[in-house]
Amino acid sequence: MQTTTYNSLEELYDACAGAVYRLALHLSRDRQEAEDLCHDVFLRYWQQGRYEPSRGPVLAYLLLMTRSMALNRLSQRKNRWELLQRWSHQLFPAAVTSPQEAAEDDELAGRVKGALGSIPADQRQVLELAYYEGLSQSAIGERLQLPLGTVKTRSRQGLIRLRALLFDYRSEP
Repeated sequence: MQTTTYNSLEELYDACAGAVYRLALHLSRDRQEAEDLCHDVFLRYWQQGRYEPSRGPVLAYLLLMTRSMALNRLSQRKNRWELLQRWSHQLFPAAVTSPQEAAEDDELAGRVKGALGSIPADQRQVLELAYYEGLSQSAIGERLQLPLGTVKTRSRQGLIRLRALLFDYRSEP
């Protein structure tokens, strides 16, 4: 397998930016988003320096990075939208809740907060980033500089502990 070597980031960008941009545009369906993503891919490549020439052509590596970053962004956007929807339902309820429903909601919120406070800090941090900030597990790994497997393990262990702490709560359909 022949790999092309580039003497500078500028040469690499000139040679590969077109393909990276086309893939970013295809995945994001937005020109500005594709430009931003293309820029971020090359910036991350330059900052991280994780490319191993023995594993294949640099273009394949850049395209894989583009795909991964695009999917993360789409997932984050979806999570943010869902979070916004939940907040809007809480801020602007469709119907006025009864005092009993409000008390039950407050009780549940207190129980969840207490349960979160009783699980280990590393698990709580991952769950809060996922559910309160809407980050994907990959984005959490990047932010906390942790391997994806560690993020997944902490998330799963935290959810198992929360389930055990909140086992007697049942939501009604």
